[in-house]
Amino acid sequence: MIKIHFGWALATAAALTAAAAVAQVGASKLVDPNLADRTTLRALPNVGDALADAIIGTSATALNVVVAKSLSDAQRAELYARLFRQLNLNTSPRDEIMLIPGMTARMAHEFEEYRPYTSLVQFRREIGKYVDAAEVARLEQYVFVPLNLDKASAEDFMTIPGMTSRMVHEFEEYRPYTSMEQFRREIGKYVDQKEVARLESYVTLD
Repeated sequence: MIKIHFGWALATAAALTAAAAVAQVGASKLVDPNLADRTTLRALPNVGDALADAIIGTSATALNVVVAKSLSDAQRAELYARLFRQLNLNTSPRDEIMLIPGMTARMAHEFEEYRPYTSLVQFRREIGKYVDAAEVARLEQYVFVPLNLDKASAEDFMTIPGMTSRMVHEFEEYRPYTSMEQFRREIGKYVDQKEVARLESYVTLD
């Protein structure tokens, strides 16, 4: 029988709780169209070869435009339960929020009501007034709060989909940032312009 030291278990639980508390990008099991390859997309419901190729690299709005050409509302809802590009809680317009499966006009209003969000902890607290914890967790998969380039921790940055520890180091290396142009220039030394734009969508200097 394996014995676990009680103090170690408590410390580990505390660390996991702390990590969850600071995370700014919702923990998600959804496939990100910006990162998925054709094989991954083909395994999703209602996605054929042509649609998979069209989906790769799209934003939430562009994804819906592409998908709507070949899938019904019901088929899109089924797909978006498995595939989605997470939305910026502070800037995404109502029509993008309404793409979240099961979203209602009332709940979309609540998403907007508490802007600006400073953390996902705030999101959980406010949206938890209207739905249970399981539904808050489901909705959280679809959203993120922008990370401040000069203040976010390494743990925060690691919540960005596709982030690596090496890239986190580069994010921190050039602090303090004076502009987003500086971010693009410095991070552009390591990845192409498309990846710089994807990473930039998760960060802010506000």
